[in-house]
Amino acid sequence: MRMAELSAQSGVPVATVKYYLREGLLPPGERTSPNQARYSAAHVQRLRLIKALTDVGGLPLASVAAVLRAIDSDETPHQAMGVVQEELAGPAPQVSDEAAEWASERLEALARRNGWKWHVPRHRTVDNLIAALATAKELGHEKLIERLDEQADLAMRVAEIDVEVVAGLTSVDRIIEAGLVGTVLGDRIFTGLRHLAQEQVSREVLGG
Repeated sequence: MRMAELSAQSGVPVATVKYYLREGLLPPGERTSPNQARYSAAHVQRLRLIKALTDVGGLPLASVAAVLRAIDSDETPHQAMGVVQEELAGPAPQVSDEAAEWASERLEALARRNGWKWHVPRHRTVDNLIAALATAKELGHEKLIERLDEQADLAMRVAEIDVEVVAGLTSVDRIIEAGLVGTVLGDRIFTGLRHLAQEQVSREVLGG
């Protein structure tokens, strides 16, 4: 297909496609003349992935480039999705060393109980979780963390659903796109359902 058709099928403007080509985010097409190239369905899929990473994930192009490098290397889909999670997490907020140590101990104990492992050095998701637990302590809400095992059980079930959705896909681009959409939109869906459930339970428990 030509550039115009590639743009139409992917929903990405021609000027943006050319920019991605210049920046190396999109591989070059098969040259058919000095000023013409032919593109394939793989180019459409890659543009869809970039669009998902930027529009749905809200990632800057530097983060998109990091994800694409992971996909195009020898990384497994699991490892490439880890790069996506890392870029989505962003840097963790600052908390006191004392609270962070307290939170780290509890998270590590939870990980041991559940057989969870993460890469060393720790990734941003872990650091953000530690910061959230530490903030709960600093605000005097340790009771929230007393129910951490129950929350971990819920998280595991949601994660199983997330992975089941992408398990049948064979293209790494499609796995990453589906995993990203599932993570970002899944978070919003779960948050919305949680708020609706909180409204119901609050009415029953606190309403009168």
